[in-house]
This record gives sequence, structure tokens and C-alpha cells, in this order.
Amino acid sequence: MTQAQTVFASLPQTWRVWIMENLERACSPLDMANSMARSGQYSMTDARAAIDDAVRIRAGGGVSGTVTAAETAPVASAFSSPREMPFIDLTSNRIAAPDREIDVLFVLKKPQVILLGNVLSDEECDAIVAHCGSRYTRSTVTAEADGASVVHEGRTSEMAFIQRGEAEVAERIDRRLAAIAHWTPECSEPFQLQKYDKMQEYRPHYDWLDPDSAGHRSHLARGGQRLATFVLYLSDVAQGGGTVFPSLGLEVFPKKGNALWFLNTDSNHQPDAQTLHGGAPVVKGTKIIANKWLRQERYG
Repeated sequence: MTQAQTVFASLPQTWRVWIMENLERACSPLDMANSMARSGQYSMTDARAAIDDAVRIRAGGGVSGTVTAAETAPVASAFSSPREMPFIDLTSNRIAAPDREIDVLFVLKKPQVILLGNVLSDEECDAIVAHCGSRYTRSTVTAEADGASVVHEGRTSEMAFIQRGEAEVAERIDRRLAAIAHWTPECSEPFQLQKYDKMQEYRPHYDWLDPDSAGHRSHLARGGQRLATFVLYLSDVAQGGGTVFPSLGLEVFPKKGNALWFLNTDSNHQPDAQTLHGGAPVVKGTKIIANKWLRQERYG
């Protein structure tokens, strides 16, 4: 049998070992390709081709980086059925959700950032805030080393959660957001509320989970990547408290009932570094928001 050189075979030994070890661990080929592309050494096209080569080599029992003629026969790519992305229909200035008319107030196309108005009524905002009452505890972040929830000096707010099925008003809003984003509620995390009093903030960070971080991998296993974010503004703020995107020179100020949407990844589900964002310090008043993160797969 003749043998054919593969893209995989052209890679340095360290990358070949890395790919084979991660395939053996049943890591997501898409996450692997994203990691290779983020390294700056390979395009997504070359990364996908190399991983597909490796899948064929493993299936044929090969290890050298070459495949036999039989093994080069057409086979399904590991990337043949990528997941769709959540999206907001921008063909009109208003969005007809099942129970409410939503206003499109602002659109940034790349990365996609959209400000929506009239997403929640004042009564719904008040009901969610009242439901959480005094349940707030100091906010935490996910440690990259081990995935633990830890207090971090860059996030000084307080947080509370509303689990799925816990409150009718939250279920109603969940269905509304799912309709707006064309994404099933089961592929999203529960609402996470954040309360910011005077001078509390969340310094710039990413919402996407880093597949190269050991601590984030356990969270990725519970539903895949965070593809998109909704930030629901549940209160007005007299001064400060904007959602800032430092790389974009953009700041969005809270308005009760509005919602901010942004995509965390590109269409290949590769994390987008332009989505760096944070919560600016509140100068006067109290800011309360609810975060909703949309995942690749069924959460939990």
C-alpha cells in the first residue's frame, strides 16, 4: 500500500503528541482546534485538517503521521456537524418575542454587541430582585488551576442564583430570552444576579471558558463553551456602573428593563479576545443585574 503525507505529519513532535493525547482523553476536536489557532502558529483550517488526519490515523491503528491509501478514503470529518450559534434577528428595529415587543437600540457588528430595550417590565425587575431578597453572598470567580469558586479582589460585588424552576417570573423571562436568541433554555446556565453598591466593581474579564485551563475544563464538561451573554439591567443607577469594553472604547450604562447581549466566540466557537469587558465602579446608587450565559450544549 502506498502512504500519503498528512498535515498531521508536518507538525512538530510536541504538537503531534498533544493532539494524540487529547484525542485519547476524548477532548472536543473543536476546542483542540481553537487552542491551536489561539497559539498563533496555525490557522483554523490547518488545525482542523491536522486533527482530522490524527483521527484517521488512530482509526487505522497508525502512529507515524502517515496513512495508507485505504485510510485516506473519504470519512466523516470530526468537524462535519458544528453547532449553530445563537443569534438575534436584526432585520427589523423591533423584535416580536412571544409575550413582548423588544426594541433594538444599538448594534456593534464585530464583535457583536447589541443593546435591547423593553426586555423586562419594571414589575418583572422588581419581582426578581425581591425574590432574591437577602440571599446574596460575596461574588466569586472560577480558579484557572482547579476550577474552584474563589473570592477575587477584582470582583467586589455580591451574587445570588435563581435555579431553573424556582420562580415563575424567572421561567417566563428565560423563555423570552430563548426566543430572542433562538436558543433552547436547557442550553443555558441559571440566572446569576449581581449586586453592586457604591464603589463595587468587576474588573475587565472574559465570560468564555478557556479550554487550555485545567480549572475551566470541568466547567466546559457541564455544557460546553459560553457562546453568548445576556446582561439584564434590573435597576437604574444614578452614576457609574456601566458595562465597559476596554478594547472597543465602549461603555453601556444601566437602564432598568434593558438587556445587553454579546457573543463570546466566533462562528467556530473560538473565544473572542475582543469581548474583554467589566463592570465599572458604581459612584452613586445600587446596580443589580442578572447574567444569563448560553452554552453549546445542555447545561448540567
